[in-house]
Amino acid sequence: MAKTYKLAFLGGDGTGPEVALEAKKVLNAAAAKFDFKLEWESFDWGGDRYLATGEILPDSAADTLRQFDAILLGAIGHPDVKPGILEKGILLRLRFELQQYINLRPVKLYPGVWTPLKDKEPKDIDFVVVRENNEGLYTGSGGFLKKNTPEEVAIQTSIQSRAGCDRCLRYAFDLTRRRSRTKTLVLVGKTNVLTYEYDLWERAFHEMGERDYKDIKRDYNHVDACCMWFVKNPEWYDVIVTNNMFGDIITDLGAMIQGGMGIAAGGNLNPEGVSMYEPIGGSAPKYTGMNIINPMAAIGAGAMLLEYSLGQVAAAQAVERAMMKTTGERMKSMAAGKMGLSTTQVGDTVAQFVTDGV
Repeated sequence: MAKTYKLAFLGGDGTGPEVALEAKKVLNAAAAKFDFKLEWESFDWGGDRYLATGEILPDSAADTLRQFDAILLGAIGHPDVKPGILEKGILLRLRFELQQYINLRPVKLYPGVWTPLKDKEPKDIDFVVVRENNEGLYTGSGGFLKKNTPEEVAIQTSIQSRAGCDRCLRYAFDLTRRRSRTKTLVLVGKTNVLTYEYDLWERAFHEMGERDYKDIKRDYNHVDACCMWFVKNPEWYDVIVTNNMFGDIITDLGAMIQGGMGIAAGGNLNPEGVSMYEPIGGSAPKYTGMNIINPMAAIGAGAMLLEYSLGQVAAAQAVERAMMKTTGERMKSMAAGKMGLSTTQVGDTVAQFVTDGV
């Protein structure tokens, strides 16, 4: 009997529903091909609901989502809502309440996709960033002193626990072992300036590696050096682990070297609970309803969902092969309106390649 999975669908704002629907189309094709079933339930959480009701998320949102095997998110960000309200009220809240303590960002150059790095090819750009996703500067710890006066002071405190380091590092070490490429894990930090937080990260990193992962080579980069090496020698990297803020920054640089936000996917993972997968490029509201936005990042997020939440590795690999064939043979560009295909045609093409078993 075919296994059935329950998936939550959060289209979100702008072009989010459009790209997420193409990912849903491809996942349904993969389910049919590999003999499992997907049951979808949609939620209207986003800017339009907030403007109509004043509610960002119902109090029951996290408990509701815990009943699902995974969450597919389109995008959050509405032009009529002040920046930060939806991002904190939906994205950060769900990441924290659902204990999605890993932000996983593959950086992989697909065939036919332009990269701004001269002479770099798909074989040169294929690594993963493991970003701690529940602590650091994103906890919101801090406040103001003498606000709205000439003497105003703003304090934003980075909170990092040993438990938070350890669970993130263990995931990164295990992932490095599973990928079995160079079997090298690089810790990215700033030990020469952030001497408390990264003393903790570095001690945890080496203690765990020496005790439990002697087969994994350990390396370290300052975050500024890492940014330089991303551009000059991306082939050096296999798996990177870092804190919340640095991960946020370097993964956007990673997205650019893999061809832009139109192809960059990510996952907010709770390895013991429910995880949420999303394209990285945002809601792109100016393209809403035009059927020209690139859905590849959302489709890639769907492939991650298959692998990391459902354990359907063969299906995930089939989706990725179909994506590569589409970028290599059918798409002219990753840019909106310049793909040579419409949004729905991209989804149709990937889905058909999955069905055909390319």
